[in-house]
Amino acid sequence: VCNVCLGILQEFCEIDFVKKVCQKVNSAEYQFTSFVFSVSLPPQLSVREHAAWLLVKEEMGKQGLSLAKEDIVQLKETYKWIIHPLFSEELGVPADGKSLFEVSVVFAHPETDEDCHFLATVCSDCFKPAKNKQSVFTRMAIIKALDKIKEEDFREHFPCPPSSPKNICAALEIQCTNGAIFVAGRYNKYSRNLPQTPWIIDGERKMESSVEELISEHLMTAFKADSFNFSSSGREDVDVRTLGSGRPFAIELVNPHRIHFTAMEMKELQQKINNSSDKIKVRDLQLVTREAIGHMKEGEEEKTKTYSALIWTDKAIQKEDIALLDDMKELKIDQKTPLRVLHRRPLAVRSRVIHTMKSEYIDDHHFRLHLKTQAGTYIKEFVHGDFGRTKPNIGLLLKRTADILELDVESVDVDWPPALND
Repeated sequence: VCNVCLGILQEFCEIDFVKKVCQKVNSAEYQFTSFVFSVSLPPQLSVREHAAWLLVKEEMGKQGLSLAKEDIVQLKETYKWIIHPLFSEELGVPADGKSLFEVSVVFAHPETDEDCHFLATVCSDCFKPAKNKQSVFTRMAIIKALDKIKEEDFREHFPCPPSSPKNICAALEIQCTNGAIFVAGRYNKYSRNLPQTPWIIDGERKMESSVEELISEHLMTAFKADSFNFSSSGREDVDVRTLGSGRPFAIELVNPHRIHFTAMEMKELQQKINNSSDKIKVRDLQLVTREAIGHMKEGEEEKTKTYSALIWTDKAIQKEDIALLDDMKELKIDQKTPLRVLHRRPLAVRSRVIHTMKSEYIDDHHFRLHLKTQAGTYIKEFVHGDFGRTKPNIGLLLKRTADILELDVESVDVDWPPALND
């Protein structure tokens, strides 16, 4: 067995090994048009490479020649040079460093694991325990120590040339992963009994489903993904409907096996989601880039939102009692973090603007209010005052107790994702 590469360049550049890896790739049934190959070599190989370099440098020095570390091609690079064309031919797609589809192989060589242990005594400051690392002897820590150690100290602890092992390396694991795919759209929520995300308190589920799950379960199946991450432009309460053109959302699908979808197939997927529940509806479903999701988040605070609120008052009202609200423009309010969200939001006073209001008289104790507000305004608290934590509020403006019975989001004015033609 080669005392420098521990068998990597002897046994693992052969077509048998290439076929074994490609078999594993093909049986995983991923869609991909190129691949990137990553290899994890035993960290002690760096120590053996260093020993070989010192030896060759010494021999060349005897002939008046110099050999810098940069003149040496790293074993890892050499292996990739050899293996890339072989994989490419077998898989029928090019190797590409920017590819989202990764084939990775992890090698280990237990017999020589202790080769690098001497470095911890000579360069102890290079080896810091990390929570998520099983061993302090990581490749990066070893390279750092090798850059630091004096030649004579190295030779004193490690033989040049290194001793030959009895066994070759073992390929511990062969894995494939696809980079995440991002899907965006807008959703309407028609139920007053549906949270946006799973509602779990103290490990106990409070509602049977959520907007997130009703949309994501179909995408997970279609893209054959391992997991997902859901995000949206703001959120509505469990008892609030989202109407109009809906609320923008994006879903990251992690390690999808299927990645190619035509516009027609996305339309069919959207239809499938819409047919599965009468509580939500999705529109403009499309594939987007990771960067594009930034547009949705940018719009969260700057944009406006329009609402419709059904309001009750304790004292009887006439049309003229509420008419004053229609004349108020750009009303500035201060909102101390509402009591109902204090468990998940820091205590602060946020200034918000109510751009316009339009009232609609219903009867002695009820009226509907249409509001256009700055994003991030707590509408319920603006109505009932939240024990004086929101000032001014509808109760104060009308000089009576007011409460909110129903709330609907009429529009979220974030111009993303691009609207698609039906």
